[in-house]
Amino acid sequence: MKEDDLFASFACRFHHLGLACRSIDRETQSWISLGYRQEGSDFEDPIQGVRGRFLIGPGPRLELLMPSGPESPINGMIDRGVKLYHHAFETPSMNDLLAALGAAGCKLTVAPVPAVAFAGRRIAFFLMPNMNLIELIEAELSDGSR
Repeated sequence: MKEDDLFASFACRFHHLGLACRSIDRETQSWISLGYRQEGSDFEDPIQGVRGRFLIGPGPRLELLMPSGPESPINGMIDRGVKLYHHAFETPSMNDLLAALGAAGCKLTVAPVPAVAFAGRRIAFFLMPNMNLIELIEAELSDGSR
C-alpha cells in the first residue's frame, strides 16, 4: 500500500491543528478576534504534561496547548519558536494504521496512551519522513465503544 493511500484506507478524518503556547487564555483572545470560540471545557492531561483548550470558528478546529510543568514537551516547542506543531486525525483502526505507518517509514514518537481530552480514548504521535508530526486519535465507534 502506498503511503498516500493510508489515511483514506483507514477511514481517517481530520480533527484539529495543535498549537503550542505559554498561556491558553492569552492565546484564546487572539483567536476570538478572528471569530473563534471555545469548544467544551479546558483539560489537563498529566500523561502528556499539558493543559489545553479546543477552539472552533471560521477555520479548522484548534487545540491550544500549554505546558503544565517544566517537563512538558510543549516547552521544547515554544523554546524553538514552533507554534503550529501537529495535525490530528481520528481513525477507527488505530493499531492497524500504526503498523502501516511504521512500514511506510514513519517513526512512532508517542505510543498509544489514554488522553483526557478525548475521554480516555487513545492517542499516538508519529513523525512522518517529511518531519511533520501527526497525532492519531482513536475514534469512538457508533455504539460508544472503542
